[in-house]
Amino acid sequence: MQPGPGLLERDRPIAELLAALDHPGGSVALVTGEAGIGKTSVVRSFLDHLPEGVRSFRGACDDLLTPPVLGPLREAFRGSGGAAEKALSGGSLDVVLEGITADVSGSKLSVLVIEDVHWADDVTIDVLRYLARRLDRTRLLLVLSYRPDAVDRTSLRALLGDLRGDRIIRVELPPLSLAAVQSLAAGSAHDADELHHLTKGNPFYLTETLAGPAGHVPVTVVDAVLARLGSLSEPCLRLVEQLSVIPSQLPLAFAEDLLGKDFERLAEAEQYGVLVLQDGAIGFRHEIARRAAEQQLPEIRRRALNKSVLKALLSADEPDLPRLIHHAAQARDVDTLVAYGPAAARAASAAGSHQQAVTTFETVTPYADRLPPAERAALLDDYAWELHIAHRFVDAVQVGEEAIKLREEAGEPAALAETLLRVSRSQYLSGHTEHAMTGITRAGRLAETTDSKDVLASITAYQGILISETRAGHAVEELWRARELALEVGRTDLAALCLNYIGLSHAFDGKPDGLPLIRESLQAALETGDHESAARAYTSLAFVLFREYRLDELAECLEAGLQFTRKHGIWAHSYSLEVHQAQLDLRRGSWADAAARLRRLLDLNDDPGMYEVYSTPVLGRLLARTGELNAADPMLATSWRRAWAHESLPGILYTAVGGAEWAWLAGNSFVAEHLYKSARDRPTPGGLGHFMGELYYYLWLGGIDVELFEGCAEVYRAAIAGDWQRAVALTDDPYEKALFKMGSGDIEATTQAIWALDELGARPAAAIARAELAKLGVKRLPRRPAASTRGNPAGLTPRQVDVLRLLADGKSNAEIAAELVLSVRTVDHHVSAILLKLEVPSRRAAAAVAGPLL
Repeated sequence: MQPGPGLLERDRPIAELLAALDHPGGSVALVTGEAGIGKTSVVRSFLDHLPEGVRSFRGACDDLLTPPVLGPLREAFRGSGGAAEKALSGGSLDVVLEGITADVSGSKLSVLVIEDVHWADDVTIDVLRYLARRLDRTRLLLVLSYRPDAVDRTSLRALLGDLRGDRIIRVELPPLSLAAVQSLAAGSAHDADELHHLTKGNPFYLTETLAGPAGHVPVTVVDAVLARLGSLSEPCLRLVEQLSVIPSQLPLAFAEDLLGKDFERLAEAEQYGVLVLQDGAIGFRHEIARRAAEQQLPEIRRRALNKSVLKALLSADEPDLPRLIHHAAQARDVDTLVAYGPAAARAASAAGSHQQAVTTFETVTPYADRLPPAERAALLDDYAWELHIAHRFVDAVQVGEEAIKLREEAGEPAALAETLLRVSRSQYLSGHTEHAMTGITRAGRLAETTDSKDVLASITAYQGILISETRAGHAVEELWRARELALEVGRTDLAALCLNYIGLSHAFDGKPDGLPLIRESLQAALETGDHESAARAYTSLAFVLFREYRLDELAECLEAGLQFTRKHGIWAHSYSLEVHQAQLDLRRGSWADAAARLRRLLDLNDDPGMYEVYSTPVLGRLLARTGELNAADPMLATSWRRAWAHESLPGILYTAVGGAEWAWLAGNSFVAEHLYKSARDRPTPGGLGHFMGELYYYLWLGGIDVELFEGCAEVYRAAIAGDWQRAVALTDDPYEKALFKMGSGDIEATTQAIWALDELGARPAAAIARAELAKLGVKRLPRRPAASTRGNPAGLTPRQVDVLRLLADGKSNAEIAAELVLSVRTVDHHVSAILLKLEVPSRRAAAAVAGPLL
């Protein structure tokens, strides 16, 4: 393949993209590189070389203050005439997903390109994640270009975290070599070596520099762009400056309206390569060039040019709200911001693009004093709730308290009560349980002065919810009453929440209808589109499934819940689900994944609020397991204090179990005794049998003479009773299996435990296991089995596989010995080892599971 004009050293990335077309089913190609490296040029060349019959759709993201919801997808499918274009013209998100999926499914191969996806809005990212999860159902090549340095703290990070496996093609564009620079500079007055040194092989910088005055090598790209602009006539330059404040390609019709009769003067800029005309739009060749041109403008002129764009946007029948807000902010046009900002923020929220909603509210709020008090209170109330959803609890409380003051001044008790309730939720999640309860109590007093059943339903529901979260099981009757009121006034969101917390309370008490009630609340919220209520139901479901050790169901819940919360930008509940995903990773032996997830959560969330007592104890427990006992100690101690201060049941439980394990590994009997006293002094609810059993097991390991409670999970009852084989058979956790074997008193089982603990990186437990092996009289650890043995799913040696095959045929040990030319005693040892490795009690049980291993 021959590269396009001037497209040096890009044959390989273009070929890689073309090769991706041959991947069976769907795939994703990630085109990455720094700004100016040539991502757009490579993508365009790739599209130019598509085989006949391959459909292509291309859209790009713009660096707007609040990107238009689904903007790049609307651009990509504009004029396609298919289901996607129709759905994107105003359908719900579910309709959009169905429409796009329909357009990229079937027998025809499709290519969907989204450029500069690091600037994409949240909803576009959610659609891309949806498509990426369904590659096996489509014939779609999804091409995404982005700058790696622009990924942090954007929704793109979550998307990239989901992209794994052989369906993902990574195309990284390197800088151009010295040879390429020499080729480009040939015939010019520029020194190629110096040019390569200054531009670091960046194609854009090179092109701009070479277009400047001969012999002049600019130090910055701004100098390079200005040198090119300097070649334009004054009238043309003024028009180019006007376009420089618009961060996107501009439709020709709009450009003509904006520039009027002078529009044709832009031909000069096109001729000099400053602007490009493509697909019915005009704009700068590169976003870097646009920014450089914009940055050199005096502030007063920049404002005036944005005001011109704003005037043109306002003349439309239906103004483009995201662009309107962007240019109003740049023009410092406060009147337009106040007039359109609240509607733009609420529209973004309704579309599920909550980050855009927060940004818009942040832009408008400084000028909120221009609004009447009631409208200002409503604005701040909505802003506070978006901050709550965005997991910015402290900010949500601060803004919410301003809204409360305005509601008080307005003298509207019903509206004040509703605001108090919403703020109370943020107060609770920020760790101020007493303040939350005070707010709910005050709202209750206000409700007595109104005849609003809506407010009464809200207050009754919030009181019951907070009691359930802090003193589980004590507000069921109140929640049933709140649900009836909510249904009576049409508050489906509250009705679903009440059912959720009733289910939580029942599950806590061990009642069998607990989980079904939570699932029912989830289904109800999904059907009515009450997204925050549905997100809460997912977190409740995850919590109960985890503490009841229903790991397969938990995995399904987490997959669906994380997809849902990310799709709708409900980051507070996403945090909780991420913690439970880390818990699941721990249980399944994926410790590195769990650690990376927990550290990312804590690093990227400056305001975790109460959820910190979910994540910190889990990370502390993991640190203890891997030998960082000194680092784990303060984390667990702080979490213990905070969990009790917040009255957070998950925080108390997670810290108690983590603390008990730390106490055993660190040999700290004082902490173990304190935890046992805290547990023993309280009756164990029926729904905590597995969780409390785990706590008692680690306390027992730590030397505490525990007295088991009724309902203790059988796996821990067996382990404490010394029935280690049964305990091993009852758990899927590789760490627990190793611990149960470690205390077996059996040399081979203890040896297996050490190998497993070493592989997990559980250094303290492995040291304890080695001490146990020494007590059994083994001075040297036996060699680990060969790779061929470890490759067997059950860790059987090749000889043990032979024995198992004959055992499964019903042969006796003597018959096996004769056939394999072994002693009967040797076969006896092999059979014992096989039963141990298969974790089964008898020859018959071994034969029953032998099939996949032979």
